Amino acid sequence: MNLSLLKSNVNLKSEIKVTGSKSESNRLLLLQALFSDIEINNISNSDDAVVMQKGLKSQTNVIDIHHAGTAMRFLTAFFATQEGREVLLTGSERMQERPIKTLVDALKQLGARITYEKNEGFPPLRIHGQKLIMNKVSIDANVSSQYISALLLIAPKLKDGLELHLNGSITSIPYIKMTLSLLNQIGVKTSFIKNTIKVEQKKSPILISSLTVESDWSSASYFYSIVALGPIGTQIELSSYKPNSLQGDAVLSQIYMQFGVSTTFKANTMCLKKESQIEVNSIVELDLVNAPDIAQTIAVTCVGLNVPCKLFGLHTLKIKETDRLVALKTEIEKFGTMVNITDESLEILKFSPFNSQVAIDTYNDHRMAMAFAPLALKTGFQINDAKVVSKSFPDFWNDLKAIGFRIN
Repeated sequence: MNLSLLKSNVNLKSEIKVTGSKSESNRLLLLQALFSDIEINNISNSDDAVVMQKGLKSQTNVIDIHHAGTAMRFLTAFFATQEGREVLLTGSERMQERPIKTLVDALKQLGARITYEKNEGFPPLRIHGQKLIMNKVSIDANVSSQYISALLLIAPKLKDGLELHLNGSITSIPYIKMTLSLLNQIGVKTSFIKNTIKVEQKKSPILISSLTVESDWSSASYFYSIVALGPIGTQIELSSYKPNSLQGDAVLSQIYMQFGVSTTFKANTMCLKKESQIEVNSIVELDLVNAPDIAQTIAVTCVGLNVPCKLFGLHTLKIKETDRLVALKTEIEKFGTMVNITDESLEILKFSPFNSQVAIDTYNDHRMAMAFAPLALKTGFQINDAKVVSKSFPDFWNDLKAIGFRIN
């Protein structure tokens, strides 16, 4: 499904309800599978969360998670602990190109039986569930935080808990802290001191049986971009959000102050408002090592405002649904803007008048589609394979139409 986005004017004031966080939902779904008393409210309606639920409940021996990277990591750890069960965990062609050796090696240190069906270090995986008898493991700290979270989530069910040593500089600390906070909420004792994380075995009943998922901050990023590209006074209310979020992407509220967007909270709603224009000759410089998923949104915001930017800490973007650094460079340059990338950074310094005869490719990557959509406030263009947004935000295009976007 390809969509044509016509040049649009957003409503001056709008309200949107955003689905629950995919990151929180998938963590809680895994905990629910381990501790059946847990009830989850406001769960994400994203494809990734649906795939995660199906994978956890499946009674078949072959489980296909398609493009869902989080599900691949979390289910690998989960099935490694399921004594007496053997599964083949597979995914899409792109998923079979995404490395998982670091996690598999860590699970093997704990006693897991996992073999590769095709290429060493990549899915599909054949997992023979059994009791994991070891309780200490080391893992490189600069890999995807989902590897680390996968280990932490199964830790309360291990005989002696888990002592996890992180080697080197740690990537995406907020996501690790999110996992630990959710464990704490159900009564699991944890500690995170320097580069060592400890999680105790959970023997007693869980403390909280009902947990509510906060709405997704990554999804909120696109509305931050829309407000930033809109006229002064543009206002969008989003629910359900809280100022003391567990999600690393909540740093958006600070980052978008540079673009003239304020954030205020009332009850369970968050109000974004365009207060001022960004200063002329500004250069946006950001280290996004703790929030790499919002890099695409920020880069496109800068393109829409003709604001130079230098974004760092992006090394994990190369192993996402696509190589997001290469994809960003390719698609942004279609509009006439020059982009420089390295293995961990993106820089935009030179702009040209918008080329409106553009079709944006999405590479099976939901964030490519949604990050570029706000540019319709500046020029018309086409989004190819627009349905890819269902991976994290199925209602995205309808929500954009509701606030004034013209989409065919």
